Amino acid sequence: MMSNLTELTVAAIRKGVADGDFTAVEVAEAFNGNVAAADALNAFIVATPEKAIAAAEAVDAKRAKGESLGKMGGVPIGMKDLFATDGVQTTAASHMLEGFVPQYESTVSQKLWDAGAGMLGKLNLDQFAMGSSNETSYFGNVISPWRRNDANGVPGNAALAPGGSSGGSSSAIAARLCPAATGTDTGGSIRQPAAFTGITGIKPTYGRCSRWGVVAFASSLDQAGPMARDVTDCAIMLEAMAGFDPKDSTSLDMPVPAWEAGLNPDMKGKKVGIPREYRMDGMDDEIAKSWDDGIAWLKDAGAQVVDISLPHTKYALPAYYIIAPAEASSNLARYDGVRYGLRDLPEGAGLQDMYAATRADGFGAEVKRRIMIGTYVLSAGFYDAYYNQAQRVRALIARDFEQAFEQCDVILAPTCPSAAFALGDKTSDPLSMYLNDVFAVPASLAGLPAMSVPAGLNSEGLPLGLQIIGRAFDEQGVLNAGLAIEQRAGFTAKPEKWW
Repeated sequence: MMSNLTELTVAAIRKGVADGDFTAVEVAEAFNGNVAAADALNAFIVATPEKAIAAAEAVDAKRAKGESLGKMGGVPIGMKDLFATDGVQTTAASHMLEGFVPQYESTVSQKLWDAGAGMLGKLNLDQFAMGSSNETSYFGNVISPWRRNDANGVPGNAALAPGGSSGGSSSAIAARLCPAATGTDTGGSIRQPAAFTGITGIKPTYGRCSRWGVVAFASSLDQAGPMARDVTDCAIMLEAMAGFDPKDSTSLDMPVPAWEAGLNPDMKGKKVGIPREYRMDGMDDEIAKSWDDGIAWLKDAGAQVVDISLPHTKYALPAYYIIAPAEASSNLARYDGVRYGLRDLPEGAGLQDMYAATRADGFGAEVKRRIMIGTYVLSAGFYDAYYNQAQRVRALIARDFEQAFEQCDVILAPTCPSAAFALGDKTSDPLSMYLNDVFAVPASLAGLPAMSVPAGLNSEGLPLGLQIIGRAFDEQGVLNAGLAIEQRAGFTAKPEKWW
């Protein structure tokens, strides 16, 4: 058996299992071992080693019979704890759902199991997917496996944010606890954590992956997607995850393209748009340099670079932080202590007292903040002034992109305004935390496919990500531009093991 199975990509694991170089069970055991030894990262809420082994045994049995192993055959993955998993606790990292064990499987996770993947466990996240640093989980902060170097290049020991809300996913992949994981992206929650931890993640076009069985945050924005070590792995996993689902009214009734087979890093004849509004005052010099590197790499791949304008960019963040909390306040109304999840019933309490006690105890501070904002902007006197206005701005942002895509095929921008920050750095100031999403939110509001690929390390030894945004339904164009960058960036850095 190879000793370094946990260093392999999804594509390499799949091929090795199919070729008989090693068994799926050996792969599952290797990753189970890494998960068990990494408590310090707090990436998993629940580990399910037996699920990973059972799925692996099924794949090995199929291989013995000469049957097809599936697109993810023999690959164990992490499942963000926002996806309902039959018979396994699903909490959305909240006290509200602690102990909730669904009797059904989300569409996306079922598709992955059907494709031959196995589950290593349920990954930690920001509570109800609300956060950009993985500091709002009821089950404690997720720690990034990366460490920041001082001016002399000596690694510090400050605990860094793995990004959010899919921080358990990003931390686990970067630390080799799993080769890939599911994420969800409402305003950057796949792309920002991917950038912070030096991995790759794609938010597909809104509707490409079913939302059925995924705990809802903001229904008009939420979209599941894959997170993995490289672009090819994301293409493989997205193919397994995507597809029409009649149980989700927003699901796209379109065939799933052969993204993996279509991968091509040749950008000849393609135009790459550079949005001038993203060059912000006081922009981090190293972020600006990595963006320039990305432009040079895509030119080297044969692309023509064009200047574009997305004039309503500055309104994207304010619009998002009205629309998303509004939808959250509506979605989270179902957690009332009546049907499932937490129930706090003080002695002699009536129904209203039970609602109040349950919600006070079950929701964390950030979730309460967003419910309050959302309820306020939806209230009678303010609905037009805030919510309707934000929806109009959203339409303008979508139109900006449509007009930009008349001049270019994909758009290149930074994923985040900074590298990973230390845990605790931004918790006292929600606005500085929300500003993390400044480059990610516009594509979410417009429902467009967008991915983050690692571009290199900054002077502190931390990863920086580049973001590619594509036209609706053009995941292939996004993946191909990502592959062109990946091949030229040559990013192979991984965190030094300290956990």
